[in-house]
Amino acid sequence: MSQIDRRHALKLLAGLGATGLLAACGRGSESDEGSVPISTEQVKIGLIAPQTGGYKAIGEDITRGFRLFLELNDGLLGNHPVQLLTPDEGDTAESGKAALEGLLKQGVLALTGIASSAVMLGIRDVVEQARVPLVGSNASPAGLQGVVYIWRTSYVNNEPGLALGPYVAGQIKPTEKVGIIAPDYAAGRDSVGGFRERFGTGPGDPRLSAPIWTAFDTAPARDSFRPKIDQLLAGNPAAVYCFFAGQAAIEFIRAMWAAGYRGPIYAPGFLTEGIQLTDLEEQEVSRVYTALNYSPDLDNNANRTFASAYRKLYSTTPTTYAVASYDAAQVLDTAIRLAGESPTPQSVNLALSRVGQVASPRGDWQFNQPRTPQQRWYLRRVQRDGPVLANVLVDELETLG
Repeated sequence: MSQIDRRHALKLLAGLGATGLLAACGRGSESDEGSVPISTEQVKIGLIAPQTGGYKAIGEDITRGFRLFLELNDGLLGNHPVQLLTPDEGDTAESGKAALEGLLKQGVLALTGIASSAVMLGIRDVVEQARVPLVGSNASPAGLQGVVYIWRTSYVNNEPGLALGPYVAGQIKPTEKVGIIAPDYAAGRDSVGGFRERFGTGPGDPRLSAPIWTAFDTAPARDSFRPKIDQLLAGNPAAVYCFFAGQAAIEFIRAMWAAGYRGPIYAPGFLTEGIQLTDLEEQEVSRVYTALNYSPDLDNNANRTFASAYRKLYSTTPTTYAVASYDAAQVLDTAIRLAGESPTPQSVNLALSRVGQVASPRGDWQFNQPRTPQQRWYLRRVQRDGPVLANVLVDELETLG
């Protein structure tokens, strides 16, 4: 569903309770709202997300999360009506840059979205030179440092590996090996780097095999993985650490099963997030463990209201992509309000540093100095939850950021 039926949203508000939903969305109390009149000045927000290609499903979740916040808050950000512009990010840095440049020509107040790390790195300089804040809701390369106008509500790409490294090291015997495989691009290298840094004694730990790099392809054919998987399994690993997302994750897991691997697979949560679980068989994912900053079964007030609203409106389980985009809307809502009656891109960017703690479905978090979240990371396992497969919370790993 690309657009939400307004009447459906109003019924949802009535069913869940408007007060609880507004609190979950970070709108403040009734008295606070009464002191700030709704503006007639519309603001333009540009949301760049994939509408085609192998990351299309991630793009849909990013869009859904942002639209959910708008629908539950009368279509307003910072008491201003919003015109949401949604160009296709596509699959390449070039297509993402074209989408960005089109939005800048339309005079957007702020930007959000961005699924691909390649796109994020490719547009960095354009965003900084345009002096328009980008609140990214997915891609977050570790090398994206020293930026002024780029914020991220998701994570840093090396953090899932940092969180998983010590845990996996504790599961592996001194004589066993961990095989490592990932695509050869920024996000893959960041993920592997974080895992190796925190595993046991570090990158030189004898239990770590040398990483095997695959070609970066958001929609690979299954057979394309087989030569690299044969190389990986030739080392007889007791466990495997990998990094794949979207359609590539589905094909990798299928190829591993077809190659006869039956050991545990550890990965950032993107391996089994979203549509992957609807397209895979239970036996293929029965020993998959992931680290992520969100799980749909987290027990907090913000997640109970968010997850219920998301399921009712979209008839599917919320993902970390949707949560990060929902939170991007939350922080923009606060920053635009703090920027005053006539916000500018520069005043909104300055106000983003004053947002403070965000009441999120993932648990409370706040921006750190590098403009990324300080947040908790969770260990999840794929298992059946009623009639469907789900990423079920196992334990809390640690706080990073």
